[in-house]
Amino acid sequence: MSLEPRVDQGVPEPTARVVRAAFPEGTLAVQIREALGPLFEDEAFAGAFAVRGRPAVSPGALASVLQYAEGLTDQQAADQVRARMDWKFLLGLELADPGFDASVLSLFRSRLIEHGPEQTTLELVLERLRGLGLLKAGGRQRTDSTHVLAVVRTLNRMEFVGETLRAALAALAVAAPTWLSDVITAEWAERYGQRVDDYRFPKGEEVREQWSGQVGRDGFLLLEAVYAPTAPGWLREIEAVQVLRVSWVQQYHRDERGCAGGRARISRQFITGCARPMTPIHVMESSVARAGPATRHTCPRTVSRTHPM
Repeated sequence: MSLEPRVDQGVPEPTARVVRAAFPEGTLAVQIREALGPLFEDEAFAGAFAVRGRPAVSPGALASVLQYAEGLTDQQAADQVRARMDWKFLLGLELADPGFDASVLSLFRSRLIEHGPEQTTLELVLERLRGLGLLKAGGRQRTDSTHVLAVVRTLNRMEFVGETLRAALAALAVAAPTWLSDVITAEWAERYGQRVDDYRFPKGEEVREQWSGQVGRDGFLLLEAVYAPTAPGWLREIEAVQVLRVSWVQQYHRDERGCAGGRARISRQFITGCARPMTPIHVMESSVARAGPATRHTCPRTVSRTHPM
């Protein structure tokens, strides 16, 4: 990708008029825009992009800082750009602007890490936001660029493991509902009946580790049931189950006590997008489509849109 520097033309007048009428006291996004103007000057990021090739989405249009402030995954942030007027105000977009694909955000972070501008431009932006009181950390939490990028990556990994487990449950609920009902409890429906990106993750590293650990233990429990000698062998051939097994090897560590009573903690080693066998939403759609309609009592809700990682 190549970057075409552009001069920020300010917030489009229709966007500014509607947003200021709707939010006379402003929102965080509005306050950031009005206090700092354009958060990112494109030329400051030009070194992170190839000179030739397809133009990249402008870093000035990316929402990484606000994504961190609101605790959003890439998919959630991309949805906010499409749905929220104040985000369009922040990014200087027309109200009808369709936004960008969620994958743009992860690609942007990868390029920052590879080329290092996060230690200069992004750090300067965060410092100015902290100075104005617009970006605050809770407790001992840091707000430097490295930490901001790490938090956003963690949120996306949490979404990935949650949706991967949901995809496996959806496929098994269609293929073997009676078998699955003997394995899981009613609490599973509460934890995995809703799409992961339909709600906000809890704040705080400890709480998020607890959430990830619960998902990990549930995933290991399901895999042990599938691979038990008494389970039908064909369950292991279900695509979503295979993806679950590979993903848990990549994403989790278990202690010597195993699943029952032990810990399942998410690995500190980030798994790159190319190492993932398939996105869980694609798996959920294809597996359920082949197996037939699911019963609403045992199968988590499926969706029709794709989910780029």
